[in-house]
Amino acid sequence: MSGAAVRALSGLAVAGAAHAAVNAVLLRRAPARPPEVTRPVTVVVPVRDEEAQVGACLAAVLASRGVPGLRVVVVDDGSTDGTAARVREVGDPRVELVPAGDLPAGWLGKPHACWVGAQTMREDGYLVFVDADVRLAPDAVAAAVALLDAHDLDLVSPWPRPVAGTLAERLVQPLSPWLWMTTLPLRAAERSPRPSLTAANGQFLALTRRGYLRARGHAAVRDEVVEDVALARAVKRSGGRAVPASGAALAECRMYDGWAAMREGYGKSLWASVGGSPAASVAAAAVLTAVGLVPPLAALRGSRAGLLGWAAGVAGRAVAAAVTGGRVWPDALAHPVSLLALDVLLAGSLAGRRRGTLTWRGRALR
Repeated sequence: MSGAAVRALSGLAVAGAAHAAVNAVLLRRAPARPPEVTRPVTVVVPVRDEEAQVGACLAAVLASRGVPGLRVVVVDDGSTDGTAARVREVGDPRVELVPAGDLPAGWLGKPHACWVGAQTMREDGYLVFVDADVRLAPDAVAAAVALLDAHDLDLVSPWPRPVAGTLAERLVQPLSPWLWMTTLPLRAAERSPRPSLTAANGQFLALTRRGYLRARGHAAVRDEVVEDVALARAVKRSGGRAVPASGAALAECRMYDGWAAMREGYGKSLWASVGGSPAASVAAAAVLTAVGLVPPLAALRGSRAGLLGWAAGVAGRAVAAAVTGGRVWPDALAHPVSLLALDVLLAGSLAGRRRGTLTWRGRALR
């Protein structure tokens, strides 16, 4: 590749690292001691075959401090294991187990389960959505509500600390927060009405009930495989404000256990995760890979511009990891390899979508 191309790609890497550094300062952070929540809070936990996870998830939610009006709605989306039994064993009157019922035409499972849970809240207050593999800190719910109130937000997405136990997880899992940290202008996104300027993580979302209903909630994203980002965009489309926030001290999540689980999990949605369509995802992946891979390869051939680009890529990854609670060193040094691993996962996702073979938890994704 020409020297001019290497310099251009290295320049993009430097810009991304600088942007991540600015966002590290601007990222909304919850107060260390959030005030007590004075209005009702309904935490919705959608589950499907989560026997191994739901007990610990509920224990963490029920240990929440400063939320006297807490209720927890576990929506069982057709589990075939012992999930429902585990929920009943909790024995806390604040917990309600609700069957999701048959999946209506045009709906995907998780949006429908979340919608069913949200409909059980009748009074004004706050809705919090938590995945079963998330472990909340005691102040997490109150802190998320404090962020909503302090900044007049309708949706806040406190990004949980990514827990990675295997090499494959350490390579891939930090890429999602790294991507928005290096590309999303946080303050501009917070003020802008443009739906495309946002990021969200459905592992832990907090909304005002009023803003949720104004956006038509999960009914507006009923067929979206990346329903979290789609919900944030629906909130903005309805005139609301939606932003990601620092959540490393509030929650943690081990999303997948190893390469096989990541291949299946990312396979269902990665084709639409960057750009919203297969073509846009391929284009975005090509740019990200070029920026992350070409400068290091050029550096190995003695290019000073390539060395600068490589260092910038590592720095951007390190900043994002430090802010979101991920492992910084030596993982950031493997950033080019991470992007190649992501490309492999994306290729599998695109192939599965083209063949019509994508599934999740025993359901075909059409």
